[in-house]
Amino acid sequence: MYFDIAVLPKYLPYFIPAAWMTLKVSALGILLGVCLGLGTAFMRISPRRVLHLPARAYIYLVRGTPLLLQLLFIYFGLRSLAGLSALTSAVLALGIHNGAYIAEIFRGAIVSISNGQMEAARSLGMPYPRAMLRIILPQALKRAVPSLGNQFIIALKDSSLASTITINELLLKSQQLASSNFMMMEMLFIAALFYLFYTAIFSWLFRRLESRLDVSTQ
Repeated sequence: MYFDIAVLPKYLPYFIPAAWMTLKVSALGILLGVCLGLGTAFMRISPRRVLHLPARAYIYLVRGTPLLLQLLFIYFGLRSLAGLSALTSAVLALGIHNGAYIAEIFRGAIVSISNGQMEAARSLGMPYPRAMLRIILPQALKRAVPSLGNQFIIALKDSSLASTITINELLLKSQQLASSNFMMMEMLFIAALFYLFYTAIFSWLFRRLESRLDVSTQ
């Protein structure tokens, strides 16, 4: 199959709005996922059944079903009930999906901290919420950084599924252009370049963050 590399500079600018949409959907989905994940992690480690059972059910349902199914369920199901836009549906689906995985990342990081530190804080008269916020959580976040970096990169690539509900991101733009110029491989190649560019930036940022926090010394 003939691959015309000369057309890449010509079509590259057409992908800029789609690249911005991909970044927007990914960032909002990650932000929502972090909020849901942190809250779910606290529910998950709670001794109260009324808290940890719903958290376990949420994680089980999300991790046990494909993201595409969740995306279509929210888009076609909640859209008719709540009038959600395609963009809102995509962000909500990505956020809920990422939240389940981020919750387990946070939970694992929190329980990895020695119980002695919480006991020491409580013995000094510090309330449990304050001890968790000031003693346990900073250390847990430091340990969670490498796993969070991997999850954020996965979330970035998962945003391509938003093309199935007409979000004009990189993958959909490549398909639209290919349908008119019949250069499918070239258009997919340009989309891949943007994904690689974003992934490289995310990887670099998290490497810098790990180095700054000195994550290797746990």
